[in-house]
Amino acid sequence: MKWQLNPRLLALPALAALVALVGLRWRQSPEESITVAPSLPPAAFQWHRLPAPAGNATAPTRHPLQPPYPHPYRFLLNQPHKCRERAPFLVLLVATGSEDTGGRNCIRHTWGNESSVPGVSILRLFLLGLHPVFADALGPVLQEENAEHGDLLQQDFLDTYNNLTLKTLMGMEWVSKHCPNATYVMKADRDVFLNLDYLVRRLLLPPKTAFVTGYIYRKTGPLRSKAYKWYVPYEVYPNATYPPYCGGPGYVLSADVASKVYAVAQTLPLINMEDAFVGICLHALGIGVTDSPWGAFSMARIRYEPCRFARAVMVHRYSPQEVLELWPRFQGAKGTCEPSPVQG
Repeated sequence: MKWQLNPRLLALPALAALVALVGLRWRQSPEESITVAPSLPPAAFQWHRLPAPAGNATAPTRHPLQPPYPHPYRFLLNQPHKCRERAPFLVLLVATGSEDTGGRNCIRHTWGNESSVPGVSILRLFLLGLHPVFADALGPVLQEENAEHGDLLQQDFLDTYNNLTLKTLMGMEWVSKHCPNATYVMKADRDVFLNLDYLVRRLLLPPKTAFVTGYIYRKTGPLRSKAYKWYVPYEVYPNATYPPYCGGPGYVLSADVASKVYAVAQTLPLINMEDAFVGICLHALGIGVTDSPWGAFSMARIRYEPCRFARAVMVHRYSPQEVLELWPRFQGAKGTCEPSPVQG
């Protein structure tokens, strides 16, 4: 497969090397307040869970791990016209780093191909924030990539792990404001293998409302140790357990739910665990999660087997480059595996 790159994209390998070198030093500790682009004013944030201070005690301030929200984040790259003359059956929102041009190209040519399910209208969009170091250098490159593909959404928050909640809410905001006529929304991470044909044919038809599915976590709680990447302090989320939620690498919502999640998020204190926060929103809305068929959403990497992957929606921990290598074999094996029963 041969791609033609624009001249600006030829500078990406050098830029990627710089990103990697800086990344060795850019180890954000849990207490560092690196969430919003420096030029933005702080948001007025109101905490709704912790008790009010007594007497003359100082009111609680936003914890560094708690992204400011609601906040007037601006779209730097937007696609407001995409749904004006079409009603997509599935809006695919893919979270990637702003520097990951190569990964996005691999996804466009594999599971993110909008023509991957014949007869089904799919709209693919990539979710980006601002690179913490190279935002200015990447700006023109992203503008050129967006001019070629027209599939980038970017707001002016910093693109860090603890801001993944903001990235997902940006996607939900876009659907709510610019594509309310969609049927379903899927949020996916970059490091997954997706089988959209199986998803559509076996899980999404006939169309449903008030529907959410994925790999479901129940009766789990926040990790309180700072040694963990998923550390959530009491000040951010004081409850001992989360409501049921779908694992972040890939989950599906009917579009009515996506719009409701965005709306209710304006009233809830955010937490830095994106998938758990969506579960908190669903709980506030009184919307339950639907169990998926066993093995349809694999949170662990599993060895590639054509018929096993033919009956999976999502397999985690496959890089875009690995998927690009597997894709011809996966496509060639279609029709050779016994189909699984249709979900009602």
